[in-house]
Amino acid sequence: MKQLYWAAVAYTALGLPSGLYYRELTKTHQFTGKTELAVVHTHLLALGTLFFLIVVALEHQLTLSSTRAYRWFFAVYNTGVLWVVSCMTIIGSRTVLGYGEYKPLSHLAGGGHILLTIGFVLFFLAVHQAITARREELVPS
Repeated sequence: MKQLYWAAVAYTALGLPSGLYYRELTKTHQFTGKTELAVVHTHLLALGTLFFLIVVALEHQLTLSSTRAYRWFFAVYNTGVLWVVSCMTIIGSRTVLGYGEYKPLSHLAGGGHILLTIGFVLFFLAVHQAITARREELVPS
Protein backbone atom coordinates (compact mmCIF):
# COMPACT_ATOMS: atom_id res chain seq x y z
CA MET A 1 0.00 0.00 0.00
CA LYS A 2 2.94 2.32 0.65
CA GLN A 3 4.01 1.88 -2.98
CA LEU A 4 0.61 3.16 -4.15
CA TYR A 5 0.68 6.06 -1.72
CA TRP A 6 4.15 7.11 -2.89
CA ALA A 7 3.05 6.80 -6.52
CA ALA A 8 0.22 9.25 -5.79
CA VAL A 9 2.67 11.59 -4.04
CA ALA A 10 5.13 11.37 -6.95
CA TYR A 11 2.45 12.18 -9.52
CA THR A 12 1.39 15.17 -7.42
CA ALA A 13 5.02 16.29 -7.24
CA LEU A 14 5.20 16.08 -11.06
CA GLY A 15 1.72 17.44 -11.79
CA LEU A 16 1.83 20.67 -9.84
CA PRO A 17 5.14 21.97 -11.28
CA SER A 18 4.06 20.95 -14.79
CA GLY A 19 1.24 23.49 -14.55
CA LEU A 20 3.76 26.10 -13.49
CA TYR A 21 6.02 25.12 -16.39
CA TYR A 22 3.13 25.54 -18.84
CA ARG A 23 2.19 28.94 -17.45
CA GLU A 24 5.72 30.31 -17.34
CA LEU A 25 6.84 28.97 -20.73
CA THR A 26 3.79 30.35 -22.53
CA LYS A 27 4.05 33.68 -20.69
CA THR A 28 7.78 34.02 -21.41
CA HIS A 29 7.26 33.36 -25.13
CA GLN A 30 3.98 35.32 -25.28
CA PHE A 31 2.30 32.22 -26.66
CA THR A 32 -1.51 32.32 -26.78
CA GLY A 33 -2.25 29.37 -29.07
CA LYS A 34 -3.10 25.78 -28.29
CA THR A 35 -0.47 23.50 -26.87
CA GLU A 36 -0.47 20.05 -25.28
CA LEU A 37 1.29 21.60 -22.29
CA ALA A 38 -2.10 22.88 -21.18
CA VAL A 39 -3.23 19.38 -20.20
CA VAL A 40 -0.01 17.75 -18.97
CA HIS A 41 -0.72 18.72 -15.36
CA THR A 42 -4.29 17.46 -15.68
CA HIS A 43 -3.10 14.12 -17.00
CA LEU A 44 -0.57 13.74 -14.19
CA LEU A 45 -3.02 14.68 -11.47
CA ALA A 46 -5.95 12.64 -12.82
CA LEU A 47 -4.18 9.55 -14.20
CA GLY A 48 -1.58 9.65 -11.46
CA THR A 49 -2.63 11.25 -8.18
CA LEU A 50 -6.39 10.66 -8.23
CA PHE A 51 -6.18 7.23 -9.83
CA PHE A 52 -3.62 5.95 -7.32
CA LEU A 53 -5.59 7.33 -4.38
CA ILE A 54 -8.52 5.25 -5.63
CA VAL A 55 -6.23 2.24 -6.02
CA VAL A 56 -5.05 2.72 -2.41
CA ALA A 57 -8.67 2.36 -1.26
CA LEU A 58 -9.17 -0.72 -3.45
CA GLU A 59 -5.93 -2.20 -2.14
CA HIS A 60 -7.17 -1.70 1.40
CA GLN A 61 -10.49 -3.43 0.65
CA LEU A 62 -9.42 -6.13 -1.83
CA THR A 63 -5.63 -6.58 -1.44
CA LEU A 64 -5.01 -6.09 -5.16
CA SER A 65 -1.30 -6.62 -4.64
CA SER A 66 -1.93 -10.31 -3.96
CA THR A 67 -3.17 -10.92 -7.51
CA ARG A 68 -1.12 -12.23 -10.41
CA ALA A 69 -1.90 -9.16 -12.56
CA TYR A 70 -0.96 -6.50 -9.99
CA ARG A 71 2.80 -6.20 -10.60
CA TRP A 72 2.30 -6.09 -14.34
CA PHE A 73 -0.44 -3.50 -13.94
CA PHE A 74 1.71 -1.26 -11.75
CA ALA A 75 4.74 -1.39 -14.05
CA VAL A 76 2.92 -1.08 -17.38
CA TYR A 77 0.46 1.58 -16.22
CA ASN A 78 3.16 3.83 -14.74
CA THR A 79 5.36 3.39 -17.81
CA GLY A 80 2.40 4.33 -20.00
CA VAL A 81 1.47 7.44 -18.01
CA LEU A 82 5.03 8.71 -17.80
CA TRP A 83 5.65 7.95 -21.48
CA VAL A 84 2.50 9.80 -22.56
CA VAL A 85 3.11 12.91 -20.44
CA SER A 86 6.77 13.01 -21.49
CA CYS A 87 5.74 13.03 -25.14
CA MET A 88 3.05 15.62 -24.44
CA THR A 89 5.57 17.83 -22.66
CA ILE A 90 8.05 17.62 -25.53
CA ILE A 91 5.40 18.15 -28.22
CA GLY A 92 3.83 21.05 -26.27
CA SER A 93 7.20 22.69 -25.60
CA ARG A 94 8.11 22.43 -29.28
CA THR A 95 4.80 24.09 -30.16
CA VAL A 96 5.38 27.02 -27.79
CA LEU A 97 8.97 27.42 -29.00
CA GLY A 98 7.79 27.59 -32.62
CA TYR A 99 9.04 24.26 -33.94
CA GLY A 100 6.89 22.38 -36.39
CA GLU A 101 5.25 19.03 -35.94
CA TYR A 102 7.63 16.11 -35.56
CA LYS A 103 5.88 12.91 -36.64
CA PRO A 104 8.06 10.44 -34.69
CA LEU A 105 6.96 12.10 -31.43
CA SER A 106 3.32 11.56 -32.33
CA HIS A 107 4.02 7.90 -33.00
CA LEU A 108 5.88 7.59 -29.70
CA ALA A 109 2.93 9.18 -27.88
CA GLY A 110 0.67 6.63 -29.53
CA GLY A 111 2.88 3.86 -28.14
CA GLY A 112 2.48 5.35 -24.69
CA HIS A 113 -1.30 5.36 -25.08
CA ILE A 114 -1.16 1.69 -26.04
CA LEU A 115 0.82 0.94 -22.86
CA LEU A 116 -1.66 2.96 -20.84
CA THR A 117 -4.53 0.96 -22.33
CA ILE A 118 -2.78 -2.33 -21.50
CA GLY A 119 -2.19 -0.98 -17.98
CA PHE A 120 -5.92 -0.29 -17.56
CA VAL A 121 -6.78 -3.79 -18.79
CA LEU A 122 -4.31 -5.26 -16.28
CA PHE A 123 -5.80 -3.08 -13.55
CA PHE A 124 -9.31 -4.38 -14.21
CA LEU A 125 -7.93 -7.91 -14.38
CA ALA A 126 -6.29 -7.42 -10.96
CA VAL A 127 -9.57 -6.07 -9.55
CA HIS A 128 -11.44 -9.05 -10.99
CA GLN A 129 -8.90 -11.49 -9.56
CA ALA A 130 -9.11 -9.82 -6.13
CA ILE A 131 -12.92 -9.87 -6.11
CA THR A 132 -12.95 -13.52 -7.16
CA ALA A 133 -10.43 -14.42 -4.43
CA ARG A 134 -12.48 -12.50 -1.83
CA ARG A 135 -15.67 -14.28 -2.92
CA GLU A 136 -13.94 -17.66 -2.59
CA GLU A 137 -12.81 -16.72 0.94
CA LEU A 138 -16.36 -15.84 1.96
CA VAL A 139 -18.05 -18.92 0.50
CA PRO A 140 -17.61 -21.92 2.81
CA SER A 141 -16.24 -25.03 1.11
